[in-house]
Amino acid sequence: MSKSTTLHAKLGSIELLLDVPSTGPGISKRKWHSVFITIYSSRAFLSLRPSTLAKHTNSTFISRTLSYSIVRVEPVSVPAINGFKADQKSLTELVKEKNFKELLELGGVEEVASALKTDAEHGINGDDAEDIACRHEAFGSNTYKKPLTQGFLHFVWEAFKDLTILILLGCAALSLGFGIKEHGLKEGWIDGGSICLAVILVISVSAISNYRQSRQFDKLSKVSNNLQIEAVRNGRRQVISIFEIVVGDVICLKIGDQVPADGLLLEGHSLSVDESSMTGESDHVEIRVTENPFLFSGTKIADGYGRMLVTLVGMNTNWGEMMSQISQDTSEKTPLQARLDKLTSSIGKVGLAVAFFVLVVMFVRYFTGNTEDENGNKEYNGSKTKSDDIINAVIGIVAAAVTIVVVAIPEGLPLAVTLTLAYSMKRMMVDNAMVRKLSACETMGSATTICTDKTGTLTMNQMKVTKFWLGKESVEEEAYSSISPYVLNLIQEGVSLNTTGSVYRPSLDSEIEISGSPTEKAILSWVVHGSKINMEEVVKSCSILHVEAFNSKKKQSGVLVKRKADNSIHVHRKGAAEMILAMCTSYYNASGIVKDMDYNEKMNFEQIIQGMAAGSLRCIAFAHKEVPAEEQVEGDQKVVLKEDGLTLLGLVGLKDPCRPGMRKAVEDCQYAGVNVKMITGDNVFTAKAIATECGILRPGQDMLEAVIEGVEFRNYTPEERMEKVEKISVMARSSPFDKLLMVQCLKQKGHVVAVTGDGTNDAPALKEADIGLSMGIQGTEVAKESSDIVIMDDNFASVATVLMWGRCVYNNIQKFIQFQLTVNVAALVINFVAAVSAGHVPLTAVQLLWVNLIMDTLGALALATEKPTRELMEKPPVGRTAPLITNIMWRNLLPQALYQITVLLILQFRGKAIFSVNDKVKDTLIFNTFVLCQVFNEFNARKLEKKNVFKGIQTNKFFMVIIAVTIVLQVVMVEVLKKFADTERLNWGQWGVCTGIAIISWPIGWLVKSIPVPEKPIFSYLKMKKNTHPRRTST
Repeated sequence: MSKSTTLHAKLGSIELLLDVPSTGPGISKRKWHSVFITIYSSRAFLSLRPSTLAKHTNSTFISRTLSYSIVRVEPVSVPAINGFKADQKSLTELVKEKNFKELLELGGVEEVASALKTDAEHGINGDDAEDIACRHEAFGSNTYKKPLTQGFLHFVWEAFKDLTILILLGCAALSLGFGIKEHGLKEGWIDGGSICLAVILVISVSAISNYRQSRQFDKLSKVSNNLQIEAVRNGRRQVISIFEIVVGDVICLKIGDQVPADGLLLEGHSLSVDESSMTGESDHVEIRVTENPFLFSGTKIADGYGRMLVTLVGMNTNWGEMMSQISQDTSEKTPLQARLDKLTSSIGKVGLAVAFFVLVVMFVRYFTGNTEDENGNKEYNGSKTKSDDIINAVIGIVAAAVTIVVVAIPEGLPLAVTLTLAYSMKRMMVDNAMVRKLSACETMGSATTICTDKTGTLTMNQMKVTKFWLGKESVEEEAYSSISPYVLNLIQEGVSLNTTGSVYRPSLDSEIEISGSPTEKAILSWVVHGSKINMEEVVKSCSILHVEAFNSKKKQSGVLVKRKADNSIHVHRKGAAEMILAMCTSYYNASGIVKDMDYNEKMNFEQIIQGMAAGSLRCIAFAHKEVPAEEQVEGDQKVVLKEDGLTLLGLVGLKDPCRPGMRKAVEDCQYAGVNVKMITGDNVFTAKAIATECGILRPGQDMLEAVIEGVEFRNYTPEERMEKVEKISVMARSSPFDKLLMVQCLKQKGHVVAVTGDGTNDAPALKEADIGLSMGIQGTEVAKESSDIVIMDDNFASVATVLMWGRCVYNNIQKFIQFQLTVNVAALVINFVAAVSAGHVPLTAVQLLWVNLIMDTLGALALATEKPTRELMEKPPVGRTAPLITNIMWRNLLPQALYQITVLLILQFRGKAIFSVNDKVKDTLIFNTFVLCQVFNEFNARKLEKKNVFKGIQTNKFFMVIIAVTIVLQVVMVEVLKKFADTERLNWGQWGVCTGIAIISWPIGWLVKSIPVPEKPIFSYLKMKKNTHPRRTST
């Protein structure tokens, strides 16, 4: 870039910054404007001088005088982009490079806001669609390009890469080639083509299932990424989607929030940011208007609160660029999937062994001349046999063996887990639970303890001030006028200035709108409506010097303010009543007289607090102190708010009623063998009252052991904690560290722990727990990111629903394993016995692939989509190490498999004689009976323990549809696709026999469920025998 271009650009920037409206600028301002440009231009021209001299440094030529060019300096008009006096490039350089010097030269954050046509106080006009569109056009939207999602063909290719599928396709190709050569195209394609079509069908169904699951994850990802952000538009705080944010928006930030875009801090108090997601540095960065006002998308607010001006959005931010390159990982393996992979591998090895044995036996029988064709002739006659016939026979044998492997390997298990989890995630979303980590779905089914918050989870989080104590007197709302004006003014000042909420009134005729946390809204509403104050006037009468933001550890907040009327400085504190009371040495009575607070008086106030708490009220105290001149901090000294010698202004009691149905939800969990513990920051009396109301504490329970305070639990020795942790039902006045400590202790005791949390400081406990449950409404983004499941309505009843869904996932998987293993055992034994004795398998490759499709895919769809029932909550939690295949499952599947094997082997060896049919019809009868047995056995698999397998079947229409589809397709396979499936048509009588044999599986299932089984797993007895086997000892 040339010097003249640079100069032109700089002048343009200066003209932009010093832009003065054409109407009515003062003479002095215009002169200052002109002088500034002249001085800047002179310095810019002089900066060219060194480069001019540099050219002649080594030259003998000496100029008598320096030459100058006369340039007429005129204001450079900078073209406005869509009416904005700032462009994308300059904003990017300013913010991304943290160029504070340039920001000061521009005139500070306010000037940048002005250039973006933003009112720093009231934000942009959110109702002006044209303005929003202009901002989108000039600066882009707050979205990022996502990596291309994997298309359907990707999943087809993944399914195609399966080794057994490739071998089958190889066999099909050879069979196709030799078949056409021997029998011509008209007849020769049938065997090989049938296998090809069957394989394509299996691949297609598998690819469609995986593709749909991928789309499901994408949808859930969109929901989880759609954060709700608080923005100021038209002077009103309103919640908007993160994707609706535009450059120029004013965003409100508080502890735990994710910064939604790049920008500059307009105002903030004690604001520090965790930038580890961007920089990898764990240390928090302080953000100040006077030093470092730069905020970056994707970072988290670690402390404090403030308001920011959005300058960069979407792909123009580093976070957007990074997120556009990260694809959603849908290949996460859950613990259950890992266990199933091992089970699949074990069954697969057995299948391979059987298939190999069958292969060897069939080869031996063929080459020793012990096999015959359809006409009763030997298939192999040594050198007389054509090479094409030998190759065709070998291909048929290999295809049969490979198909046995296909059936033996339960590929449907991983698919069943995937389908169950995807279906459960979708249904849980309807039930107000958004799953962030797949493993949580199944782990929740094993939960033995739930540690829950009180506020908003057990209660409605709709707070209202119902009690107010001034001094030692309870003051009703109608008596507020009798309170000393001085004390009332102090209370109003403390509430209005020491808050993260806001009050907005569009006009005198409109309703007052209050925003903030439920506690802040309740207190603001009490002051605004109760004492009829004009909060805006109170705020304008003081300037805030320093803020100590509220967090769950301190349980209080403080503010240092300076009154503009007399320049006096005051400290206001608000927080948990006991905490504030401990800082006070005096109190105001209703007349405004300050009275000393000795030990007895303090005990009186503690009794007042306990009385309110026993009535399920949350107690908040207000205190005040005027800072004497000699104690005032000057210059750059660190401000520390007074924590002693305060004067108590008053106490308020906030009522937060329990959610309807909460007691039943807690009782349901307890009935299911899950212990519910309440961990709250409220005092012990409030905690005890709410816990009793919800059913966590029961009448007659030992309160000394069941109810504890966080500090007491913290101070126990490790041994004492481990001894008492299971007996604790309520922990009051707890810190996030106490919650973490309890989770660690419970896990050490062998519990599977679920924890609810909503604050930033809850993140360690949420991560430590087996299942972290964050709150969707009150939860901070930090808490949500640390959790496994987000409870969208903050309701404990939804936690109980998640527990039920977790058990449902596990139960559905067990149903499918039982169904699949029955088919596996029967298919392997039948093919093995038939191959060894008769020299050929009764079920062809195409038929076995069809059975594989029925049990792997359609069976998984039918059984994986069963909804949770109340029966699931009647059982104790499933342990971490409990076997997947229980004694009950073995009891159910072995008799069914034995029945199928017996019937089908009778058909194999005596079928021709019994029904007076040929081999082709006999094999069709075997195939048809085998498939129908699986269809009827699917009903048995619906209930592992209950005899009535039809109960609730009308609620699962999907199950009935799949059964109907399977039967229809089977009829088509037998009656229509004769050549494809290598079958013969059956008459009505033969169909009746097949159906009659298959339907007997129902009474068998009913009878075997009467057989009692030991609770201890069968294989544990084998382990015991191994362990108790006497060992030789050396002497």
